[in-house]
Amino acid sequence: MNSPESAEPERGSEYEENLELLRQIDFFSGFPLEPLKIFAYLGARQRFRAGEALFEQGEEDATAFLLVAGRLRLERESGGRTRTIRFFEAGAFIGGLSLLGDCRRLYTLRAEETSVCLALEREKFSRALEQFPGQMPRLFQTVVDAIVGWEENFLEKMAEDCGGCIPRLGVSLL
Repeated sequence: MNSPESAEPERGSEYEENLELLRQIDFFSGFPLEPLKIFAYLGARQRFRAGEALFEQGEEDATAFLLVAGRLRLERESGGRTRTIRFFEAGAFIGGLSLLGDCRRLYTLRAEETSVCLALEREKFSRALEQFPGQMPRLFQTVVDAIVGWEENFLEKMAEDCGGCIPRLGVSLL
């Protein structure tokens, strides 16, 4: 993983912007204001140059990213060929599962243009969450809802176009 251009963010209005951004993300929708304030404070703004990787396919990584500005490209390497999977625009939250446990990256995430992200690290997230143990069931329900919602949406909108995908579905049955 490449190093971000800047490390220590300014506090104050940036903190308030971080808080407002987190309040808009489904992953954090079940949290009351107090833990969100802590997450907003603990998050670090990072700037990535065009072409720079936020993380690489195969890495073990413990960071989630909220794209504040710029554009990110998700890539997957297979058989010696790199394929672009999709692009992320400002407001996208990427890698939330890495906050909950060890997570090997199945993709490379690269800055398509100069991009700024709010980075949340699992260790800091977990320590902050320990102060609010009653929030864990809400967080897990949010993750379950996201997985079931994704699969349901796929079945409704994409299943006919991806006939070979149907026998492989069932992630909501985990």
